[in-house]
Amino acid sequence: MAGRNWPVVRDFLNGVTDPDARAFYVGICSEARGVQDWIGQWIEAEPHSTLPLLVKGAHGVVWAWEARGTAYTSFTPEQQLKEFHGRLEMAEDCLEEVVERDPDDTTAWTWLVTSARGRRVGREETERRFHEAVGRHPWHVAAHEQMLQYLCRKWAGSHEEMFAFARKAVTASSPASPLGHLIADAHIEYWLSLPEGEDNLHMTHPEVRAELRSAAAQSVNHPGYRRGPGWPGPYNTFAFAFFLADDHEACRAQFQVIGDNRTEWPWSYHPLGATRAFAQIREKVTRGR
Repeated sequence: MAGRNWPVVRDFLNGVTDPDARAFYVGICSEARGVQDWIGQWIEAEPHSTLPLLVKGAHGVVWAWEARGTAYTSFTPEQQLKEFHGRLEMAEDCLEEVVERDPDDTTAWTWLVTSARGRRVGREETERRFHEAVGRHPWHVAAHEQMLQYLCRKWAGSHEEMFAFARKAVTASSPASPLGHLIADAHIEYWLSLPEGEDNLHMTHPEVRAELRSAAAQSVNHPGYRRGPGWPGPYNTFAFAFFLADDHEACRAQFQVIGDNRTEWPWSYHPLGATRAFAQIREKVTRGR
């Protein structure tokens, strides 16, 4: 993608059939710089393929959020919001064309769940997009992650809805499920919303610690758990959550698997920033201090 070598990217993606792996790799493509400057030529050159449209749409969502920035809407300049909505509309046009031509493309449906937050399309439409994805692949990891984000209070839901969604998904899934980290996701999002002083009280509560351990036991710590593309993500999520919960033993076990495979999220939520937080917390936990 960085070298704009579309034939290599196309051939690789066409060989990825697992829905979760495909979503992961399209996610990698979405983060490449400058895609909007060259992907159009491949859309024209391959009119019968939805793949370049999918990559343009996925990148368009990321490109839109780059324009918007990370501040809340009330603190975002009007021009940035205008650019954000323009890019997001373009992205949705691409993604909607993909699902119109190929309704079984779960990756496109998942990106439409992501864009739903920015477009504020409404609960019913967002849930429809989510169910289009999971109706074809019930435990689609990225689709569940994006729906959980939509249900966060900071977007279109509430703490209660977010936790109910995460718990229902994990309970309904099988042992060794790739969805176990949704529980940790929810607690981290809740922790982030709390005022200083109350955040640690929540994460260190015995019931929260127990729920985190139970979720890990049903997913990343289960002997039947299988690591796929993007496997460091859930381990990093649990490591961060266990650290916040002051459960250093459980946290240390995650770091033993992670090694140097740090992810940006959720470490970027730490005041030190992702790189320093990961390094300092790993050192503290592994040395037992």
